[in-house]
Amino acid sequence: MTRLLDARTSQNASIANSISIPITILSQPGLFGQIGLNVSGATGPIRTQLSGTVACQLPLLPAATTITLTIVRGTALTDPVIYSSSESLNINLLGPQLFTFTASDFNIPVPASGLLVYTAFIGSNLLGTVRVGPESFNGIAYSD
Repeated sequence: MTRLLDARTSQNASIANSISIPITILSQPGLFGQIGLNVSGATGPIRTQLSGTVACQLPLLPAATTITLTIVRGTALTDPVIYSSSESLNINLLGPQLFTFTASDFNIPVPASGLLVYTAFIGSNLLGTVRVGPESFNGIAYSD
């Protein structure tokens, strides 16, 4: 029987156009969400489902811009990558553009601390790209 262990949300901006945070270039992606799931009651392998959304806007001088989202199990970009995607912003849209994702992480051994941490990073290939909201990062953990 599958049972729910924990569910968390990292809600950085609930409303459209409520923030204005520059996105750094790919070599220095910025954190946009982090959650810690309490899995201390797990009796077997753990399965997590992760989802989120982030809205971005082109630089003032629009040019070909690619956004990269990276989700890791841990707190640093060097930790195991669970999900990564790259998408080009539509150069003809001057307003916010929304990116959503769904990811899964399966058969995770129960960590000694009883806590699974996931971190969401965002990067851009062009300076001047801005996170404008909304943005959220959600996770849920199950075990047998």
